[in-house]
Amino acid sequence: MPYNKKTTNDFCTLEEIRERKDALLDEIQKDKDKVSSLWNQTFLKRDEVSKGDYIASLISNGFMAVDAILLVRKLMKGYSSLFGKDKGKRRRSI
Repeated sequence: MPYNKKTTNDFCTLEEIRERKDALLDEIQKDKDKVSSLWNQTFLKRDEVSKGDYIASLISNGFMAVDAILLVRKLMKGYSSLFGKDKGKRRRSI
């Protein structure tokens, strides 16, 4: 059975098409509202309650920055040919 099996609806009148169109528009509006709500919750600014929370977030952000720097360094070392860093070096032939 294919996963992308599309269901087809047989419509006999223009009224049935209009009803289906209105139902689909309602579903789209509900989905839009749900996505909008989830999007707003994702970027909701949280208030820092105490200095402990502030310091914890600083440390967390610091670790993320160090991790990002190490990742970039590793990628640059492994894929330097993509970035044009080894123009003078020759590749080893197998």
